[in-house]
Amino acid sequence: MLMELSIRNFAIIDTMTVSFDEGLTVLTGETGAGKSIIIDAIGLLIGGRGSVEFVRHGSKRAEIEGLFSVDRHHDVYKLFNDVGIETGEEETILLKREITKQGKSICRVNGKLVTLAVLRQIGQMIVDIHGQHEHQQLLQEDKHLTLLDRFAEDHIKKPKHEYKELYQSFIKKRKELKQLSENEQEMAQRLDLIKYQYHEITEANIQPEEDTRLTEEKKRLSNSEELFKTTHGAYEALYGDNRGLEWVMVAMNQIEEAAEMDEQLHKLKETITNCYYLLEEATYSLRDYHENIEFDPDRLNEIELRLNELTQLKRKYGETVNEVLEYASKIEDEMDTLNNRDERLQQWESDLAGIAKDLIVEGKHLTEVRKYEAKRLEENIQTELEDLYMKNTKFQVEFHEHSFQEEDLLSLSKSLPITKEGIDDISFMVATNKGEPLKPLAKVASGGEISRMILALKKILATHEGVTSLIFDEVDTGVSGRVAQAIAEKIHHISVGSQVLCITHLPQVAAMADTHLFISKGEDSERVTTSVKPLNEEEQIEELSRMISGVEITELTKEHAKELLEQANQIKQSLG
Repeated sequence: MLMELSIRNFAIIDTMTVSFDEGLTVLTGETGAGKSIIIDAIGLLIGGRGSVEFVRHGSKRAEIEGLFSVDRHHDVYKLFNDVGIETGEEETILLKREITKQGKSICRVNGKLVTLAVLRQIGQMIVDIHGQHEHQQLLQEDKHLTLLDRFAEDHIKKPKHEYKELYQSFIKKRKELKQLSENEQEMAQRLDLIKYQYHEITEANIQPEEDTRLTEEKKRLSNSEELFKTTHGAYEALYGDNRGLEWVMVAMNQIEEAAEMDEQLHKLKETITNCYYLLEEATYSLRDYHENIEFDPDRLNEIELRLNELTQLKRKYGETVNEVLEYASKIEDEMDTLNNRDERLQQWESDLAGIAKDLIVEGKHLTEVRKYEAKRLEENIQTELEDLYMKNTKFQVEFHEHSFQEEDLLSLSKSLPITKEGIDDISFMVATNKGEPLKPLAKVASGGEISRMILALKKILATHEGVTSLIFDEVDTGVSGRVAQAIAEKIHHISVGSQVLCITHLPQVAAMADTHLFISKGEDSERVTTSVKPLNEEEQIEELSRMISGVEITELTKEHAKELLEQANQIKQSLG
């Protein structure tokens, strides 16, 4: 859940820090006080689109920071491992977003800089903001399949994974076959090109790591005079009368005599003796190296010419000699494919037909699972809608069957009648009154009905989405009376055992709050500022009275507010 939100220099907010608890937190206040600005800030924190307009006038940057408590078993931690974000021992996640007045966006997760895409991916896994734009999403039929799959996640995960693996194999094989089936002139030109390239590489007779070995040899030959001088000097310093090796021998003989008189010197004697023989061996090796140093200008010139030849090949075919050899192996396989094009085409067509057949089987199985889960979704939504005084509304998931044959999948010139999500195309259909035919949701539902449909879906999907915080931005638009009370109870039910933040203008919803935050706007140093205040019971009654009456608060509205609050407490107790 969202534990704490800190906002600085954002829109009309100067500095604000708000703590949140579990359960239902309601945000109320006059229109324009800044309620939606707080939700906008959370939206940016989880990867929403930023704008310089959000930066408070006169400030260099806007800063938003949120501390979340997330159970260790949440899927978001798998993503953390993938992108290299440390989690520590505490089950907390710290998100931070900065937007400069130049429009630059800086994102951090647990102190680590991340891209906006990563921040968005993490944010969407732990927070779900439902605002007016989601009303529109519900009306878009291409989003309905996603909602169904989210509801059916536990049962559809395996068949969907199996289908997707086959689909990816099918698309890859189909693409390869299409490339191989391109016009013969292009294939002939390609074959001539790679034959020339292959001949050029094989004629060079390249050996693995050859450039590295030749570079080392060139270095030795280029410095042979200096090597001869320095190794000779080292040898002369060690070998000969009154030179280093002789004096070490003197030390070895002396310590041997001393060790016969004192056993404590035996270890030291062994050390000096070992050093002598090691130094003697190194001296002979140095002599052999020195005697074998070559002054060979012809070999040096030969190496330079060869390295230049290898450099030309690397410019064309790879950054290293090994990459050039890998490229040669790759085009050798391609030449074999093009030389035996007819045989390969026949084999690949057979392979593609086999995959297509399996894909159709898996697609139909996925459809069967979805249809079964769609019935469950219909029953669940029907129950929720009855609670929201839409008992005469009928909801149905309609499947639009695609009529296609295996040949349609094998035709390389046609667009595919399937997608990576399956062979299904669905629509949410509703009839809001008895006797009316089912029609697409977008064509028959009013604003208030859409709000209740959204709430019904959220109630059902809340346990499937894995989010830790659910935010409703005026989801109760267009409703009143007993419907408003039903919505209030539904929102509270969703918040039990989780966290729901809700901006509302309905006193029925506000009365159900576990925490009531009042958003107000004022002036400080001739600047407009927004502040947040948690309300105690007396202040909550005052705010509920304002929401009921609109302008003038009377004793009667206060009594009504008290009664509303008492009823809400009774309902919450009965709901557990």
